Amino acid sequence: QVQLVESGGGLVQAGGSLRLSCVASGLTFGFYNMRWYRQAPGKERELVARISSPGGSTNYADSVKGRFTVSRDNAEKSVYLQMNSLRTEDTAVYSCNAVHVLRRTEYWGQGTQVTVSS
Repeated sequence: QVQLVESGGGLVQAGGSLRLSCVASGLTFGFYNMRWYRQAPGKERELVARISSPGGSTNYADSVKGRFTVSRDNAEKSVYLQMNSLRTEDTAVYSCNAVHVLRRTEYWGQGTQVTVSS
């Protein structure tokens, strides 16, 4: 079965950095566009960043541009989110999402909590 497992979340002070990882299993990773979403309490889920396959083109939410970087390693079946200059408003549960490039089949990870303190 398909699994997406995130890690790397935690508590960090404002201005700090974290690197999230999402490891996929049970799917042909190179056929999937990968996305990072986040959801803060009481707020709607927000698309933070995405990276395509196979070209690796990236897009970011305006709120994270210049601070977050998404990358992928197809050999490791992993996608990463490097988060720098973190702000308290970045506090949320971050989840990775895989969407097949043709079939549009979609999978979700369980999420990892990121808490940024002031």
